[in-house]
Amino acid sequence: MNIIIAATFTDALACLTAAEQKATKTSAFDLQTSPQHPGLQMHRIDKSRDTNFWSARVNADLRIIVHKTPASLMLAYVDHHDRAYAWAERRRIEAHPTTGAIQIVEVRERVEELAPFAPKPSAGPFGKLSDADLLSVGVPSDWLADVRAASEDSFLDLAPHLPVEASEALLQLATTGVFRKPAPATKPADPFTHTDALRRFRVVENLAELAQALDAPWEKWLVYLHPTQRDFVERTFSGPARVAGSAGTGKTVVALHRAARLARSSPQARVLLATFSEPLAASLAAKARLLVSPEPSVAPSLRVASLQGIADELYELSFGRRALIAKPDQIARALERAVESTGVQANMNFIASEWAHVVDAWQVKDATDYLAVPRLGRARRVGSKQREKLWSVFATARASLDARGFQTWPGVFAALTAYLEGRSEKPFTHVVIDEAQDLGVPELRFLAAMNGGVDALFFAGDLGQRIFQQPFSWKALGVDIVGRSATLKVNYRTSHQIRRAADRLIPLTIRDADNHVEDRKGTVSVFNGPEPHVVFAETEAAETETVAAFIRTALADGVAAREIGVFVRDPDRLARARAAVASAGRAVIELSDRGEDPGERVSIGTMHLAKGLEFKAVAVMACDEDALPQRARIEAVADEAELEDVYNTERQLLYVAATRARDRLMVSAVKPGSEFLRDFSA
Repeated sequence: MNIIIAATFTDALACLTAAEQKATKTSAFDLQTSPQHPGLQMHRIDKSRDTNFWSARVNADLRIIVHKTPASLMLAYVDHHDRAYAWAERRRIEAHPTTGAIQIVEVRERVEELAPFAPKPSAGPFGKLSDADLLSVGVPSDWLADVRAASEDSFLDLAPHLPVEASEALLQLATTGVFRKPAPATKPADPFTHTDALRRFRVVENLAELAQALDAPWEKWLVYLHPTQRDFVERTFSGPARVAGSAGTGKTVVALHRAARLARSSPQARVLLATFSEPLAASLAAKARLLVSPEPSVAPSLRVASLQGIADELYELSFGRRALIAKPDQIARALERAVESTGVQANMNFIASEWAHVVDAWQVKDATDYLAVPRLGRARRVGSKQREKLWSVFATARASLDARGFQTWPGVFAALTAYLEGRSEKPFTHVVIDEAQDLGVPELRFLAAMNGGVDALFFAGDLGQRIFQQPFSWKALGVDIVGRSATLKVNYRTSHQIRRAADRLIPLTIRDADNHVEDRKGTVSVFNGPEPHVVFAETEAAETETVAAFIRTALADGVAAREIGVFVRDPDRLARARAAVASAGRAVIELSDRGEDPGERVSIGTMHLAKGLEFKAVAVMACDEDALPQRARIEAVADEAELEDVYNTERQLLYVAATRARDRLMVSAVKPGSEFLRDFSA
């Protein structure tokens, strides 16, 4: 007999106390090993329309709802006695008559909180769809009339009652006007193998798999994948590939599952899963351990690291010594002394920018190369004679760093690139990169040197979240993703209201340097929530109290302190975040201490450190006029193109911070506030 775990069971399990979860897991193991165990007191739920629903006793009050057939036993739900029975009495589990996917369907006449819609056959966005159209996307038969009568606004209340594949397809129609009717497909012999069914059910074969699914029930990404995500996880690519998508669409989930799948693919597999920062790499490593924990033989084949971390390690292995990396202030002093010693008249902001984005990034070695290097994203034209003078500055600065044994990270990546290009055997058979939008020229050259062909390079990223690097051509550096890229369109992390507001900060379509377009149009969120709250306070003290009230309200509504985040633009404004949290009566933990357990503390940090995180409630505060865009960045720009890029990346930074919120978002500033904040309510 198959043991099946439904996503509704793991969701419900996560809502129980720690002691209740432990007792439930013990009973779940008893169900797998001995379904007739007398302590379970199994009996049928008589009031349910589905005669296969049974109750299993956990303790005096807790009950597991089991769906039992001759072929399978499904853990469907768990809750206290009355709520558990009520859940089963208003649901049935069946294969959809058109798609063939197994579904958990709410019995329409028993959904009391949703009043029947007045029949208006063609008034709403779905009024002109036929029964066959609605059935083709998985709408249950007894919900057809409600869907057809719903308006665009009322459908947001209706959507949570429908199977997720149906609500996604209809939300996409409501938001874009496009109805994508699936191509006719043969019904699977086993309805649990349908791609839509795989999103909500998992068949477990042994106690180890059951333990994995139950020990981290909040990590639904471990088990349930959207069909588009699953396709990118499992597909074989003849060359470099990239998956894109706005915040919350599951790009990191795809990267993790693909890395694990590649690690399983061969005993000889050596897989690198990497991203641009140490904190994000640590977060990825924790998730990767969870994903492969039932497969001890797979773990050694999967390495998770930051790009600089793996470069540091490979450099020592390749050259027998550690690289001594120059700090930013040491580089700045070397450039200043070079300007003084050469007598070149030049703006130091321009010198620093030209070094970072052109000379060091492209590892320019001489004046000839400097004349020929690409200047994509640099509006300031520099003539050949001026370049010759400037080169004397950069050559002097580099000689000064070399004399003291210093290297830069671009230099380390360049040395490794040259080393790897001359070797047939690469350190990794497959490389998967998360947050790929923030790769720079040196890192991409390094990765291109490890491009060994089939499934060698895979990237996950979102151009709308680029906050560190200037744009450049991937294709020119040997990484061509044409024909091997796609965009995820279903947002699982952020409510419809927060996603809609945050999307106003950035264009719906973004074009990269290779003319590749990432189209955000048609992205849908799968759940509803309150509108984001934008506050323009008269004083810092008034803003502090407003944010404190937001935190107190979230706590009173059952949001745990660890599920609340407060972000500011830079470290100088962290004191305002600390004051707000203190006023709410809670302690703080800084995101720079990400390895610590937050316990009952509220997380605070800069927007840059928000990458890769998720909170039920987020306050983005101190978004003052001189904070976004940051005045120091504006004053340091070297040319008009760089100024435009600063504005773009500052907008994208606010977008990143705002989209860390799942259910509640507040954005605040002292008047007049950042010009970007007006976009939230546009």
